[in-house]
Amino acid sequence: MTEPTRLEHDFLGEMPIPASAYYGIQTLRALENFHITGIPIKAEPLFVQALAYVKKGAALTNKELGVLDPAIADYIGQACDRVAGGEFDDQFLTDMIQGGAGTSVNMNANEVIANVALELMGHHKGEYQYCHPNNHVNCSQSTNDAYPTAFRIALNNKLVGYRDTLRELADAFAAKGEEFRNVLKMGRTQLQDAVPMSMGDEFHAFATNLREELLRIDDSRRLIAEINMGATAIGTGVNTPPGYAGLVTKHLRQITGLDLSLAGDLIEATYDTGAYVQLSGVLKRTAVKLSKICNDLRLLSSGPRCGINEINLPALQPGSSIMPGKVNPVIPEVVNQTAFYVIGADTTVTMAAEAGQLQLNVMEPVISFALFTSISYLTNACRTLREKCVVGITANVEHAANLVYNSIGIVTQLNPVLGYEASASIAKEALATGKSVHDIAVTERQLLTQAKWDEIFTFENLIRPVFMQ
Repeated sequence: MTEPTRLEHDFLGEMPIPASAYYGIQTLRALENFHITGIPIKAEPLFVQALAYVKKGAALTNKELGVLDPAIADYIGQACDRVAGGEFDDQFLTDMIQGGAGTSVNMNANEVIANVALELMGHHKGEYQYCHPNNHVNCSQSTNDAYPTAFRIALNNKLVGYRDTLRELADAFAAKGEEFRNVLKMGRTQLQDAVPMSMGDEFHAFATNLREELLRIDDSRRLIAEINMGATAIGTGVNTPPGYAGLVTKHLRQITGLDLSLAGDLIEATYDTGAYVQLSGVLKRTAVKLSKICNDLRLLSSGPRCGINEINLPALQPGSSIMPGKVNPVIPEVVNQTAFYVIGADTTVTMAAEAGQLQLNVMEPVISFALFTSISYLTNACRTLREKCVVGITANVEHAANLVYNSIGIVTQLNPVLGYEASASIAKEALATGKSVHDIAVTERQLLTQAKWDEIFTFENLIRPVFMQ
């Protein structure tokens, strides 16, 4: 049975719209034109919410400045509340990547909100003479200020959840640092034995490394809190009443609870995407750090008998279809791959930001796609790494200590006592013969007493060396 339709028009012609749909003709054109990611904007509910916030802020401002009928403005506000609450997410179907600098997304929001408002008024969908997507919902706006303002609001809110998840991962590493504080292990540089350290210090350093990123997220949130609402088409504020830009920003601060500020130069703010470039760089920086940490976890757990094997990662699944008993570090591996995606997405943001011309950057949809997906994937990666890997890591305490005492690297501790030349000679003989540093230095060459050896090679002095001669 064919679904009933209603007929809508734009300046290109008429099209039948499903009678049950809250979207309209311009959304339908976008659905026909843009088959790119297959991911509609409803996949980013915070973006849909932010679009509703922007439309409500505009309606309140237009009402206050006398350019929109108070009754219509009130119904638009009610419709926006319902859209922001998630009731109509399924009506936001425009592909995340589309041409037109986001016009399809803006019109998707305008049409849905107009039709929800019409029903609240007691009218039918499509009876736009009572509440029009352009004339009323989009009053005093352009895609070029509404879209980026909503995008920035959504980014701000999305970063809150990401920040919390990253902090929880850092806290999990810090907890392991405390748990492993008395575990002696060998530190390594260039994949070669270096000097001893505490495994707790190694894991605590992972935590510190990630906690640094929390401050960078905070910096980025402050940058993207600057909006260009009221700029309309190119920043001149055409079609807005006097005082609109400042007042709508005030309303949006109240609606969103964010510390939003109006850009000082709306022409510059309408084409500038520098804040996105910086945020993308922050995400890339974190991705690089996460990938490095995961590389370390994979190395430290390598083996179990022919690798470093200082730690054990949780065994989550069989690791091979042919090799019985093999277990792979699948969680660090999947986080590595997520990091690669985010690093690539940063290049996308860079190129899209550079591709703006004159008074507008039309590539903002792909920037939004890259940033939204990067934040989502990093959030999922951090949660997965914490829950499925870090909290379950155990230390092979005895094995790690044996690696230290059997290593040649501990000869470094003897430099202040014996001098570099003598220490190098001991290392050379140990490497050639397989003898221990202890046996060569104490037993055979008698270059220092057992008591002196014991003083130098205490656990505390190995992990927090005190200079001694």
